[in-house]
Amino acid sequence: MSNPTNLSSPAAVNQILHRFKLSPQKRFGQNFLVDANILGRIVDSGGVGPGDQAFEIGAGLGVLTKALSERVGETGRVVTVEYDSRLLSVLEETLAGLPQTSVIPADVLSLDLAQTFRDNFDTDRPVSVIANIPYQITSPLIAALMEQKKVVSRLVFLVQKEVAQRLAAPPGSPEYGAFSVFCQYHATVEQLFTVPRTVFFPPPDVTSAVIRLTPRQKPAVDVADEAAFFAVVKAAFGQRRKTISNALGNSPDLGWSKDRVAAALFATGISPDRRGETLSLAEFAAIAAG
Repeated sequence: MSNPTNLSSPAAVNQILHRFKLSPQKRFGQNFLVDANILGRIVDSGGVGPGDQAFEIGAGLGVLTKALSERVGETGRVVTVEYDSRLLSVLEETLAGLPQTSVIPADVLSLDLAQTFRDNFDTDRPVSVIANIPYQITSPLIAALMEQKKVVSRLVFLVQKEVAQRLAAPPGSPEYGAFSVFCQYHATVEQLFTVPRTVFFPPPDVTSAVIRLTPRQKPAVDVADEAAFFAVVKAAFGQRRKTISNALGNSPDLGWSKDRVAAALFATGISPDRRGETLSLAEFAAIAAG
């Protein structure tokens, strides 16, 4: 059958699902985008053009995959990962005639990403990662992709709005946490725009947002020991209601004595009565060095 020209409409999605006798699966986070304008804005946010390389997670029915493939053209490369084996026959149809595109049938979290990139891309050139991902895999997926930041030039994710707010949160905000620090340490984080639930089929229970992470080749702050830096961050947020002095001093993972905590805070000029959620990346780095 010919490659459908318009996948981003409720009628097209209904028709495909009916013909293949499928229904969206909540456990896979299957809420299919059915708005061409939002689709175009997501592709634009990825910054891909003719000849570029893109890695997509969660092909679904191939809506975003096809748009990316058309944007990079025959000289580009698009590789998409799809966990739901029921959709592979759909993708054979919707991505027909796009030789620059290939599908990996797998759970992305089970992949060796370094090997996947070597096998499928020219790793001397940047790869953009663009995806509509379920909430439950956001943190482990971003963490895994940050290990590939020599190849990955940007990550554009359509996620639950609260997740986007958490990744971009500044110090002192309710959403600011250990994963905010992790992401902002490794990348510049931009919350681009919100996406209403009405542009999906079926509509999810939440509002979504598009967020862009641009990996830093040099971290946001200089630290002598990354493990120590993140241990301090984890301890500070492990007991959010406690002062930074008590949170660090009571952390079994960090293993600092009360005297060492007091000395580190004194050396940095940080009040022991502050809470971890008020500290900037530079202040966490200073404590870790103390």
